[in-house]
Amino acid sequence: MTYGICNLSVIPVRKEPKEQSEMTTQLLFGEVFRILSTDKAWLQVQGEWDGYEGWIDQKQYEPISDKEYNTIAGEQQSVALDLAKSATREENCIPLLIGATLPNYDGLNFYINNRKHVYNGQVVQPNHNGEMQHLLPKIALKFLNAPYLWGGKNIFGIDCSGFTQLIFKIAGIRLQRDAYQQAAQGKQISLIDETQPGDLAFFTNKKGNITHVGIIFSEGTIIHASGRVRKDKIDQQGIFNEEKGDYTHELRLIRRMV
Repeated sequence: MTYGICNLSVIPVRKEPKEQSEMTTQLLFGEVFRILSTDKAWLQVQGEWDGYEGWIDQKQYEPISDKEYNTIAGEQQSVALDLAKSATREENCIPLLIGATLPNYDGLNFYINNRKHVYNGQVVQPNHNGEMQHLLPKIALKFLNAPYLWGGKNIFGIDCSGFTQLIFKIAGIRLQRDAYQQAAQGKQISLIDETQPGDLAFFTNKKGNITHVGIIFSEGTIIHASGRVRKDKIDQQGIFNEEKGDYTHELRLIRRMV
């Protein structure tokens, strides 16, 4: 097995090994993956964070050893909190987006393949002890008005489940990539009145399939990616868009991940 790391701000992960193929997700700087196979100029990869598989351009990654992969994957890593800020490596600048992973960060520097990168932006050290629950809505608010992009997972283009996954990643909590997968995680909450900020609400299409997810922002309010990252009203029926004067998403269930 061989391994790699995303060494650019963000790279597309495609369904098939060609540029015209659907982008199913993205990798952010510092995220590591297994290389499953090759097809000419393409690599089939499996992301470590969520196990998601797809194809990337072989020019858009840096190889790492199995030891480095296991070190990064086996420990909680610091995550960039600034919307966009550059790191420097030798004389090169690398723009990092919010949610980028900073391997082996020591407070000023992080290291990939023993090469020092300097980063002096805001950083959060993820944890799993529940202290981040109350910060989830505040982190989510940083993405307000970010444009919707199918398969996107960054501040300049993001889809609904990429949005929830990234917010929870910053808090050190692993979510699967797609909404229906996330709906199988955590603990179910029966009523909208029992929700807390940071809970996830899931919504169905006309066929009854879970196709949308958002984060409970406050009582009666949800933040989610639909056209853009936005705040809307929510009740037991679903999401109410005040601009349209109508319900846009039908509530199916609520889950608590922390």
